[in-house]
Amino acid sequence: MKRLSIRLLTLFLLFLHFFTVHASEPFQIKIGVVAFGTLQWELAVIQQFELDKQENLQLRLITLANPQAGKIALHAGTVDIGVADWFWVSNQRTNHHSPLTFAPYSATAGALLVAANSPINTIKQLAGKRIGIAGGEIDKNWLLLQTLAAKQDVNLNETVDKVFGAPPILNQQLLQNRLDALLTYWHYAARLESNGYKRLLDGAQMLSMLGIKQKIPTLGYVFSDQWAHHHREAVLRFLRISQQAKNLICTSEQAWETVLPLTRSEDKQTQTVIRKRYCEGRIQHWEAADKLAASTIYSMITASHPNLFPKQSSTLAAGTFWDYTLSNSTTTKHPTILTK
Repeated sequence: MKRLSIRLLTLFLLFLHFFTVHASEPFQIKIGVVAFGTLQWELAVIQQFELDKQENLQLRLITLANPQAGKIALHAGTVDIGVADWFWVSNQRTNHHSPLTFAPYSATAGALLVAANSPINTIKQLAGKRIGIAGGEIDKNWLLLQTLAAKQDVNLNETVDKVFGAPPILNQQLLQNRLDALLTYWHYAARLESNGYKRLLDGAQMLSMLGIKQKIPTLGYVFSDQWAHHHREAVLRFLRISQQAKNLICTSEQAWETVLPLTRSEDKQTQTVIRKRYCEGRIQHWEAADKLAASTIYSMITASHPNLFPKQSSTLAAGTFWDYTLSNSTTTKHPTILTK
């Protein structure tokens, strides 16, 4: 009997040791990363400062050829987390019964630029001009600009000469005076700004002119709501270190030195503008009023473009935004993520 008790105690201790060891193992998250994107900046800083280890996470980076490859990977389940916009998430949920959901990543938006000496100063003055548009006909910046123009009784889709193309090519065309204006992504806009080009409008200004005062994310972390439900604490820990990495990039020269090679720029002025615009896009809070404002934007844009959005996609799909709140901390430097 005594021997049996010793054996049972030994087995219990072995099982206890096994579960203790495995409970302490870091939780692995597969993250889709486009080369040289700003997510790569943050992940580099996370690794440099070992923020992932502090939160008992193991981040496995899956390199992607482009953002479209990331969307495919999310649907296929080959990555746990990727970066996309909430417009796309809503449409996936509505039209494809997708389980994908969205948590804010950045509010840095594209911009409309003209040459410093351009006579164009208003949206109405774009009529009859040759306009470069990055991202194609359904790009959010282009849809937003058209929505704003419509409020001023201007139909940009019919009154401008549209040139769709890849951002680097469009930048070159503007530099060569082959375009009168260019609507492009924020980091390409930042490079033009450093060369003296003028920001006529950016995404935040367009939203403000449409009556939206909240800072609305343009991109976010996208993942399956089912996966997040089962691993909620790990997801929250990841979002927390993402916020910490952003703050370090904006406040720590050591962190910025790590990021510099990833900006693909050796010009100090360009680097300064890129950092400034990146830091302006940090999301400090994400609450009910912000989500409602995003839903309002969605309704505005879909109502202005009924040919692009079927009737069933005219309102933001339920579950588009993941069930959590981001709030500014009044006592610490970094934002605090609150669970419901």
